[in-house]
Amino acid sequence: MGGVIPIALLGLAGVLVGGAISLHRQGSSKVTVAVIAVLAAVAAAAGVLWLLPES
Repeated sequence: MGGVIPIALLGLAGVLVGGAISLHRQGSSKVTVAVIAVLAAVAAAAGVLWLLPES
């Protein structure tokens, strides 16, 4: 199960990035696009940090 979570987080980040791009192209408010983009960045960072070895 430990290897599934970072993959899921990175996949979620990809979906959120696509959603942010789609919302931007549709003319949604900048606040909405920014919130989705921040959530994508958090999910991507969490996925990468999960993969780092403990020191």
